[in-house]
Amino acid sequence: MSVHASDGSSIPGYEYGAVSQSPVTLAELEGLKATVMLREEDAAMLRRAGEILDDQVEDVLDVWYRFIAGQPHLVAHFSRPDGPPIEDYLGAVRLRFGQWIRDTCTKPYDQEWLDYQNEIALRHAPEHKNNTDHVGSTQVVPLRYLIALIGPVVATMRPFLSRGSDSAQEVDAMMQAWLKAVVLQIALWSRPYALHGEW
Repeated sequence: MSVHASDGSSIPGYEYGAVSQSPVTLAELEGLKATVMLREEDAAMLRRAGEILDDQVEDVLDVWYRFIAGQPHLVAHFSRPDGPPIEDYLGAVRLRFGQWIRDTCTKPYDQEWLDYQNEIALRHAPEHKNNTDHVGSTQVVPLRYLIALIGPVVATMRPFLSRGSDSAQEVDAMMQAWLKAVVLQIALWSRPYALHGEW
């Protein structure tokens, strides 16, 4: 199990609060939040989910990484062209992925958060792909996979949330909040893939 500071400061490449400002405005963010129906009660459910998931993050990542490992078209984006997976790259991304779970549940969705969503988006697109970890993998993670991964990232979360709550109603509310938060972020991450003026 990885040991990290509560703010993620010991995670290589995790630069929350130290990245460029997002071109997405706070007003646009509010529009997206309204569109996915992410409300204050969802923020409360995400915080509750964060409490439950905090000591299960590595278990969640094990499930997700096993899924990715079984999908050659996904593993390719952690590999050298026509080569094997880059283990250091997989490990570094895993640390940040774990922090992403915590951030999704606990961070306020403010300007700092919005800026970091833009940085994550760029790290999947040609602008920054490979730069953070200085690797020679693919130049882009295709948008279709980011969208499609909403499925497993959401569907696999219920058993983990259920371990920390005896209330089916609360688990359902946390699942709804998690779905909304994931869809919101994928919508933000899609921006670098869109033609100018079409996002």
